[in-house]
Amino acid sequence: IDASMADLGSESRIKSMPVTPIFCELDLNDLEAWGETFARAQLLPCVITLSGDLGAGKTTLARALCKGFGVTDVNAVTSPTFAILQDYEADGFSVTHADLYRIASDHELDALGWDEIVDNAPVLLVEWPERATRSWPKGTVQIALAYTDTTLTTRTVSVARI
Repeated sequence: IDASMADLGSESRIKSMPVTPIFCELDLNDLEAWGETFARAQLLPCVITLSGDLGAGKTTLARALCKGFGVTDVNAVTSPTFAILQDYEADGFSVTHADLYRIASDHELDALGWDEIVDNAPVLLVEWPERATRSWPKGTVQIALAYTDTTLTTRTVSVARI
């Protein structure tokens, strides 16, 4: 992992992270290691959005983040595409993992109690955040993943705080 990207998890770096995204390229193993390190440095509560094409690694990164947050059964972390929401127990708090891919309207978000979830979850990881038309809370960390090569082995990771 590039030293500058590993440092993105540090508290002082996150608090001062600019709106302009910071980019790096990581293979899948490095993405997992970075996600775990990144999560360990986050202050609670936190909202982290994960965007990217199908298969870009959002759920893999969510699993790594959960591991870093202390989720004991990381094998249970899967894409909650059909359930939409999944909670995982960590060390004294829960991690809520949302997949908004199937959300078609604000009415569906309202039915989930979305505003309460965003306001009250100690950790909220959101795949397909662009499906929510509402604004994200101040301090939300936005992580975007994109393939950088035709072999689909390396991803560009951009991180910004809003």
